[in-house]
Amino acid sequence: MFWYDHDLSGWGWFAMSASMILFWALIITAAVLLFRAVNRPHEHTAHTPAAPTPEHILGDRFARGEIDEDEYRRRLNALHAGSFTKP
Repeated sequence: MFWYDHDLSGWGWFAMSASMILFWALIITAAVLLFRAVNRPHEHTAHTPAAPTPEHILGDRFARGEIDEDEYRRRLNALHAGSFTKP
């Protein structure tokens, strides 16, 4: 069967065994990394919510009933009247 001396020497068997182990290690590593990438929770860094504006906070307080309509309108007018400067 091996008419032209195609028999593997000891180093040939070692190289073949080492390359087989390396091949399967690469396949398993790629599978684990792919599994982790797919199951990782998605981070939406581009869609981070902006800080709420003072009008939004005031509207939330009015919606929860913490302040009445008169106080809401008074504070809203104070916000729209201009910024206060520190002395």
